[in-house]
Amino acid sequence: MRFKLLRRRLTISAPRMAVRSSLAWPVRWVLMAIVLGFSGAIALWAFELGRDIAGVDGSSREELQQLRTEVQKLREERDKLLSVANTSSSFLTAEKAAQEKLIAQVRQLESDNRALRADLGFFERLIPATTGERIAIRGLQADPLNERQLKWQVLVMQAARNAPEFRGKLELGFSGTQAGRPWQASLPAPIDLTVRQYQRAEGVFDLPEQVVVKNVTVRVTEGQSVRAVQTLRL
Repeated sequence: MRFKLLRRRLTISAPRMAVRSSLAWPVRWVLMAIVLGFSGAIALWAFELGRDIAGVDGSSREELQQLRTEVQKLREERDKLLSVANTSSSFLTAEKAAQEKLIAQVRQLESDNRALRADLGFFERLIPATTGERIAIRGLQADPLNERQLKWQVLVMQAARNAPEFRGKLELGFSGTQAGRPWQASLPAPIDLTVRQYQRAEGVFDLPEQVVVKNVTVRVTEGQSVRAVQTLRL
């Protein structure tokens, strides 16, 4: 019986044993707190030592905070300036477009002005220097469009500047040959004229077959009187 008890204690089937400390748990907690406090003190000492070595003190922290504040202000001012710059850029773009459009309009006006001056000079050259006759015929032209049509143009002008309004008639006569024989014709009806400074008249005259026009004669009449005559040879 004793042998069985001894064998049970010395083999695997022996009962488990637990080793317990003789210190009470409050004492163990106090020791752990002391160790943690000591470790925290060492860490704080190392931090302060590193800060002193790096030259970071209380005033440096204040300066760092002040620099951060100034940086934040500078960023805000930068954002405002960027916004103003973008707005100014948009205004400048719109102003540039408006300026380019205005320049184009000025150039167009200058071109129109030059054309008007050229026309004015042309008409002034057409006005005779003398004031003998009241009305004058200028710029008579006649060009064949085809074998059966003749296009004509004529400009009637007041010979004197600031002359009263002229009212009369414009008559056109055509002469030439038809199949080798003399031929003459005129417009079906005279054209009414009301000339203040000048009046342009034009039209197309239908020709009979085998007609060759050699002369175009223009007459300006006032009542029964002929005021101006001009003949164009083709």
